[in-house]
Amino acid sequence: MTTGTDHTASVSSSPSSPVHDAVRECARRAAGGSASLVNAPESAIDAALRGMAERVRSAAPTLIEANEADLAAARAGGMSEALQDRLRLTAERLDAMSAQLTALADVPDEPRDHVVERRPDGLTLLERRRPVGVIGANFEARPNVTVDIASQLLKSRNGGVLRTGSAALRSSQALMDAVVAPSLAEAGLDPDAIQLIPVEDRSAAYALVAVPDLVPLVILRGSGESTRDLAREAAQHGVRTLAHADGGGVLYLAPGAGEALAHRMIEESLDRLGVCNRLNLLLIDRELHDKLLPGILELLTRLGIAASLPPHNHPRGFEWALDSDRAATVTIDAVDGPVEAARIANEETSGLAAAVATEDAQVAGQFLDAYGGSGAFWNCPTRLLDGFKLLRLPETGINIDRVPGPRGPVTFRDLSLRQYVTVPTEVVAEVSDAG
Repeated sequence: MTTGTDHTASVSSSPSSPVHDAVRECARRAAGGSASLVNAPESAIDAALRGMAERVRSAAPTLIEANEADLAAARAGGMSEALQDRLRLTAERLDAMSAQLTALADVPDEPRDHVVERRPDGLTLLERRRPVGVIGANFEARPNVTVDIASQLLKSRNGGVLRTGSAALRSSQALMDAVVAPSLAEAGLDPDAIQLIPVEDRSAAYALVAVPDLVPLVILRGSGESTRDLAREAAQHGVRTLAHADGGGVLYLAPGAGEALAHRMIEESLDRLGVCNRLNLLLIDRELHDKLLPGILELLTRLGIAASLPPHNHPRGFEWALDSDRAATVTIDAVDGPVEAARIANEETSGLAAAVATEDAQVAGQFLDAYGGSGAFWNCPTRLLDGFKLLRLPETGINIDRVPGPRGPVTFRDLSLRQYVTVPTEVVAEVSDAG
């Protein structure tokens, strides 16, 4: 979800409105500031990231105070517990954010140039990575995403314009003021490079996807109809997006799955209910169904999770994380084998991620070969489809488009343009042939 409270349909922003003007001003400042990143030495970029890691810890009291104000407003507005969990900053979560920033700083830069071919005509063909320029991001009421995206943009040397919903604006602004901006400045980089839109109104999201001359790419971090509507609005303006409007993990308990494995996979998939990669649809092979179902229902009851059993009064792939009143629910159904399980996951769910639980390699292979979603997992939960868990890097979001380009968690490695460059072979001194 884009925020804990923003569920409206299209809320377009007029090109001449104050909100649109505010977004354009942020984009202009980010474009100016990003010039300091393009040719900055790797040491300066990583120094800014390490500064952010230090400030997340040292500014913890300020950050938690701002977050508590957001949480108080959210409770007063009736936000569900699942969404409050996404909004909440704790000392432990701040420590985790700091550790991720340090880990990102330790990752070497991607080589700028890759030799494609030393041609017989005396030319060397290079593939060169170039920053996009300014990248926009619209994300839900999860304050840590502010730093996740800012750090990825910084590492890829792109400027950014960030927009979060009203529920998290105090927390995100505190992170910008106390963590991101001063760390950039201390490293000798222009703090204007990363901007947070200081507007609560939902129309700011629509303004962000309507300025292709300044922000050609926008990351839509969220789920539901509001994200789908933003993607449609962006397409009308010629703005590219990286997004998934729907999530929900699928788990298939296949022949060869014992009760202990099944229970472990289920429990590890439900540690957080407000996230897109949690267990949403549990498919039990028909030959195991009657044996495993009673124990699974007992486990779900112990975890405080309701089971939606056939006949369902909702689509089989309905995403429970989007239903604040019934987030603690899992859909259960029986299937005839791995191919049918993969077909259901492909056709009736978002295609975000699916897992198979079995000790039978042939059965697992049949399921993995047939499933076409962004992430496929064998004997580990779909919760692994997360940038830091899967790739050891913070992520800007997850992309599930079925077209060429980055799929799954999107990190700094995906936020660049490819440019072909030819140079005379005799002047190529030492070009690293990466890959």
